[in-house]
Amino acid sequence: MKTQTRFVCQNCGATSARWIGKCSVCGAWDSYAEEIVSTGSSAKNKAGKERKTSVTRLSEIEGDANGRIISGINELDRVLGGGITPGSLILVGGDPGIGKSTLMLQLCAHLQQHNPLYVTGEESLRQIKQRAARLSDIPNNLMLLAETNISSILHSIKETEAAVVIVDSIQTMYHDEIGSTPGTVTQVRECTALLMQAAKKSGTAIFLVGHVTKDGMIAGPKVLEHMVDTVIQFEGEKTYSYRLLRAIKNRYGSTNEIGIFEMVEGGLQEVPNPSEIFLAQRNRSDSGTAIVATIEGTRPMLIEVQALVSPTGFSVAQRTSTGFDNRRLQMILAVLEKRLGLEFRKCDVFVNVAGGVTLDDPAVDLGIAAALVSSWKDVPIEPETVLIGEIGLSGEIRAVSNFDQRCTEAEKLGFKSIIAPASNISKISKGFGIQLRSAERVSLALTTIFS
Repeated sequence: MKTQTRFVCQNCGATSARWIGKCSVCGAWDSYAEEIVSTGSSAKNKAGKERKTSVTRLSEIEGDANGRIISGINELDRVLGGGITPGSLILVGGDPGIGKSTLMLQLCAHLQQHNPLYVTGEESLRQIKQRAARLSDIPNNLMLLAETNISSILHSIKETEAAVVIVDSIQTMYHDEIGSTPGTVTQVRECTALLMQAAKKSGTAIFLVGHVTKDGMIAGPKVLEHMVDTVIQFEGEKTYSYRLLRAIKNRYGSTNEIGIFEMVEGGLQEVPNPSEIFLAQRNRSDSGTAIVATIEGTRPMLIEVQALVSPTGFSVAQRTSTGFDNRRLQMILAVLEKRLGLEFRKCDVFVNVAGGVTLDDPAVDLGIAAALVSSWKDVPIEPETVLIGEIGLSGEIRAVSNFDQRCTEAEKLGFKSIIAPASNISKISKGFGIQLRSAERVSLALTTIFS
């Protein structure tokens, strides 16, 4: 058997016959690594052989009587679309130390009746035992395997007949017939392909823990996300105790759902009502703060947004946002300057979403604008008011989706009034025990807020 070398981009998986400094596909610098591939007569012989396959009609396939596996962690089941699908391959990504391994170990504790197997390639069995001691309710009969050889792992999966398998992490696994080192694109791709075949044939649900690059992308590279059935990712700042679990890809459910956890001493704890958590530390008398109602999937949440406007000491004013799109902030500032005559060009502007949450819902535009004006005037907004509305370039306030759910959440948490688009208020499907004040333009909304 002959061997030859090729160079593979570790960021996007592109190949080249020689080393190049900048990838022509993804633009990454110094990302090409040399890998050994096998060619020759054996490959030609395999390609020339015909494989016998059988065709199956749809009516001949038996229905899935077992359905989904309920994990017992409601926030995880929500993100997965109602539970774990047997035979699925699920990729779990996130920054180092965010809580991926902790969640997977707690998942095994909830699935003892399904005979879970935890495969670790980064920690020793003693380290796993120490981590299990810090968590709560981790059973002593949990099956553990410290192995990085994919052939041995596949044999153990078949031998134990585990219904759920955790592989932590996929970057540490290797195939002994491939000459490249573990973590390279070739190794990760081949190991994932073998695990995918095992999951589909046996009906075992396999979770792959994946590292992320410095850009926040799951290492492997992007081709790994195309191979698996579901990609879920942990988000959140390490300085905050809250973690968001979000589905990036899901063949068996929606990608709009999120799960919210809080990292406590005993592990990850579910947050059933995130609005109360995010609003717990707000100061009702400060200027520059506003309460907005956002929708994540089917879940309404009330979030506090903060703004600080101060005279700039530079020739070019700063525009900084945390948890909110900076380009949308620039648009809102331009609308306020053009339509209301407010001069923000001489001021530094800082916007922050409390709790480490990232908002991409246009319905929070009105709250951002009100917080900016509140800080600019140094006048606080009424603390019992929720602001809902998307701002257009002409200064109009556009209707938003799921308006009834946002109002229900605000009413449940004891807020007294909502300022929202007039078109939404005119189409509400039920009555609310909360005052609804309409506004068609941002100028009228701000007049109502600060009158």
